[in-house]
Amino acid sequence: ICSSFKLIYFSGTSCSSGSTTTSASVIVAVVEGRGLARGEIGMASVNLKCPELVLSQFADTGTYAKVITKIHILVPVEILMPDTASEKGKGTKLFKLISENFPCVAFTAIQRKYFNERKGLEYIQQLCAPEFGTVLMEVQAKYYCLAAAAALLKYLEFLQNSVYAAKSLKVSFKGSEQTAMIDSTSATNLELVVNNRDHSEHTLLGVLNHTKTPGGARRLRSNILEPLVDVDTINIRLDSIQELLQDEELFYGLKNAIGHFLDIDQLLSVLVQIPKQETVQVAEAKITHVIQLKHTLDLVPRLRMALKNCNTALLKAYSTALEDNRFDMILEQIKTVINYDTTYLKGSLNMRTQKCYAVRPNINEFLDIARRAYTEIVDDIAGLVNQLGEKYVLPLRTSFSTTRGFFIQMKKPVFQHLLPQVTKQKNNYGFTTADLMKMNGRCDEALREIFHMSYVVICQLLSTIHEHIHCLYKLSDAVSMLDMLLSLANACTISDYVRPEFTDTLAIKQGRHPILERIAGQQPVSNNSYISEGSNFVIITGPNMSGKSTYLKQVALCQIMAQIGSFVPAEYASIRVADQIFTRIGVDDDFETNSSTYMLEMKEISYIIHNTSDRSLIIIDELGRGTSAEEGIGICHSVSEFLLSRKAFTLFATHYLELCQLESLYPNVENQHMEVQHTRSGDAGAERVVYTYLLNRGCSEERHYGLRAAELTTLPSSLIQEAKTLACKVNPETQRQRAVYHLATRLLQTARNSRLDPDSLRMYLKGLKKQYEAELQAAGPTQE
Repeated sequence: ICSSFKLIYFSGTSCSSGSTTTSASVIVAVVEGRGLARGEIGMASVNLKCPELVLSQFADTGTYAKVITKIHILVPVEILMPDTASEKGKGTKLFKLISENFPCVAFTAIQRKYFNERKGLEYIQQLCAPEFGTVLMEVQAKYYCLAAAAALLKYLEFLQNSVYAAKSLKVSFKGSEQTAMIDSTSATNLELVVNNRDHSEHTLLGVLNHTKTPGGARRLRSNILEPLVDVDTINIRLDSIQELLQDEELFYGLKNAIGHFLDIDQLLSVLVQIPKQETVQVAEAKITHVIQLKHTLDLVPRLRMALKNCNTALLKAYSTALEDNRFDMILEQIKTVINYDTTYLKGSLNMRTQKCYAVRPNINEFLDIARRAYTEIVDDIAGLVNQLGEKYVLPLRTSFSTTRGFFIQMKKPVFQHLLPQVTKQKNNYGFTTADLMKMNGRCDEALREIFHMSYVVICQLLSTIHEHIHCLYKLSDAVSMLDMLLSLANACTISDYVRPEFTDTLAIKQGRHPILERIAGQQPVSNNSYISEGSNFVIITGPNMSGKSTYLKQVALCQIMAQIGSFVPAEYASIRVADQIFTRIGVDDDFETNSSTYMLEMKEISYIIHNTSDRSLIIIDELGRGTSAEEGIGICHSVSEFLLSRKAFTLFATHYLELCQLESLYPNVENQHMEVQHTRSGDAGAERVVYTYLLNRGCSEERHYGLRAAELTTLPSSLIQEAKTLACKVNPETQRQRAVYHLATRLLQTARNSRLDPDSLRMYLKGLKKQYEAELQAAGPTQE
């Protein structure tokens, strides 16, 4: 099987891309059902730096939006699919879509026989740690994700030349209903993790990322791309952040403790693998990782102490989890083999020395002999260098590098032309001698013996640690989550954020754009936002550069921040949880590509229409600009009427002022505009536009720009006044219907969410009554 895997592996292609990163290490297996089961998708993924097998199975539409979105979030370096999906260039629709969307990710076709659900279930039963065993109940009937798992694990066995230890792997099943879906286009448009202009840190991830560990950074990124939908879980996180902000001792105590942790996920990934072949490099790596594990477990009491006086449910849960005596048990087992004072050090010579003397003496007699031989050789090298220094009266010292081993170093060489094999680095000159090279050879031979015998002892130690591996997964989860919570709390200390509430209304008072706020020298204008079931379709108008696109992105970013459990940049925020967030952001005008631009618009809006739900948040900016004005208005109007029939919250920015007439036809439409001011300057009275970036009710005044231009001519004022009257005329019956509709929706909203006491509620209802009567009076008398 290895030969067949080797053949197909090296047939895969890869190239650098913005979609992959240097730290990307995820491999994904994807398989689709055939025949009547077409559209049923099974996925399995493993991060080579994290020993967790993630399974998912779901039904997808013909656009395969969920598959593409999940792969974008995972950022894989390689995608595995059955060879029958490619069919020598005549692939399935799913294969073609994955190839188009991920052209620079290595693709590997694996024989269909390896996608075997029975073998996949056997793998999971064999490898899954007992504490994660409940996943078997979830996946035992999900044949496609089991099939993907079988092919993935067999491929990893070949790729890494190692197998996972029995009962050591974390296996989890993640359905698509547990998090909000943000498609890859929306994530790009909103600049969630990548800046579209210069790939700088000016992204939502850049704003919120103050993590200290790689695991915390990975968790934050994953949460931004897949926000939570469970309000209780979100509120538990918000409680924790609030406590961290109020308790300075807890905040700094946790921050200092977390900052010393290494990448626990990567450490675990190596510890649970059993290499098929023993080499010096493998032995050296295992010793290093056991030292790192000891360093990590030494930090657990410090983390316990930091969490000692916490009060909120989530922090208490992690505090309780860290009290598990298995942490102490594993540490004691390590200390029976590893020297008590051994700790993780940086620097090649320091780490080499630590690995050499990591195992306690008197455990292996041959190991002790080899170490004595190594010590004598190192002493001989130091003696040789001292003798040379005395002989030639030169300030020589012994240095070390991983490539050269021990060599002689000094500053300001007097007899440089007489020194053999001289190399210069900055102000230092390094050289060696034939005797020193021979000693380095003997030194390396002694080290190989030491590492080999140490590896035997370490393997025996790891076999006992594997029995309690679950608590290390628990530690990884605790450190990454605490790191993320500290990062979100830290973002609040830099900017003035507020805790959001969760209702059935989106109401943000003086909201700000979180990314613009962080960019030096720019203080964005704050704006209010209000969307409810009674007015769930907001049309925003205004001239170019008035701030429409920035405002739309601001609302979406605040929504995402709230759903990951972060405070938001506003004075007050009420959020309705969205199960999906869609964006259709306009592109710059380009006459050479108008056709392709319009087709892109239609594809994106078609995707929204086919996938939207009543709990979605939809952002549409400049739809229909890739075609003629008449066709653009037509498509905008028809799309708007379709979305108006849904309960999704929609923000629709447009230059087509004709769409504002929808407010007079549908009661759940509200017009808003970005206000601009027109000033005159100079004796000539030249008019200048001043952008305020403030959002106000009503349609943009720019829709009557022609009438203001007419005022500058010699047309009679009576004609202009009559034109204004006709342009602003509204049907009285429509006004009365809107008044009744608004009253009804506000009463329903009050009944659902009001926390007012009886007297305050009475005052509020009286205010609603007065507002309703005023709207009826403005509409005029009813027609008999």
